[in-house]
Amino acid sequence: MSGVNFDKLFAQFNGIKVGVIGDVMLDTYWWGHVDRISPEAPVPVVALDKREYRIGGAGNVALNLVSLGAQVTALSVTGQDDDGQLLKGLFEQAGIRTDYLLQSPSRITTNKVRVISRNQQMMRLDSETTKDLATTDEAALLEKVKQYILQEKPQAIVLEDYNKGVLTENVIKNVIALCKQHGVITTVDPKRKNFFAYQGVDIFKPNMKEVKDGLNLLVDDVNVQTLTEIHKQLQDRLHHQISFITLSEKGVFYHNHEQARVIPSHLRNIADVSGAGDTVIAVASLIYTATKSIDLMAEVANIAGGLVCEEVGTVAIDKERLLNECKLLLG
Repeated sequence: MSGVNFDKLFAQFNGIKVGVIGDVMLDTYWWGHVDRISPEAPVPVVALDKREYRIGGAGNVALNLVSLGAQVTALSVTGQDDDGQLLKGLFEQAGIRTDYLLQSPSRITTNKVRVISRNQQMMRLDSETTKDLATTDEAALLEKVKQYILQEKPQAIVLEDYNKGVLTENVIKNVIALCKQHGVITTVDPKRKNFFAYQGVDIFKPNMKEVKDGLNLLVDDVNVQTLTEIHKQLQDRLHHQISFITLSEKGVFYHNHEQARVIPSHLRNIADVSGAGDTVIAVASLIYTATKSIDLMAEVANIAGGLVCEEVGTVAIDKERLLNECKLLLG
């Protein structure tokens, strides 16, 4: 990696336009304290102290991209409800564009409410629609994606699947075709349901568990040989460019026909792994768009994934901190 000017590279992020398409959601935290058990049922009574709303799901990828300085647009379908309005407001506050965000009367905005007392999650309430988008919503979303590509001319689009129904097979196929037609890089963070629908994307980034589920594998040994075999199996079905597989504490692996490599993770004090995958896909998408270097993409994304695991809860990557770590570990 010597010879890479990281200051210059990170400054390039500001000129990159990226669209994030997928399942956006609201993460709600209710903090309270418990002093008594309810007289109505044997359950604790939580007296609410404060509420906090955060951007979740595919929105967290957008948040990571915007934290790195990119020009980001969210493309999705939420419900026509208060949660949808709230989420839109959070996007706008964060500097994520919402011009191409749709609201549908036939859906509800995904909201995961966590009730927390004494730093412990007591329960989670999910309100969401998980069925696939209705045909009319699909058509409307694809129209928005088309407009976005033609008007904004983004360099990359991230497809971020959380299995909530926005990324249907039809949407996936058409988005990839549009991107190919207009020379837009496509990167994917898949889920099991539509695992093999992402035909012909540039970067396919599952984690090891998703790969094992998708290919029905029982491998425990993680080395370049077994992972290369996995890449070949994925390649046979997806015809994509690059496999980029996250291996949790073991690091990351990439393969692109010519080169294959496992990059071990750097030692960290792991506090919380939630949201690490969102950070990895965001960083990988930007570095690859800026440089087309797979090795650099994997190295930097690997560092970024480790950094966010040091924080409790889902947090977006800190650009300055990542820049310093890259200079330290790769310079």
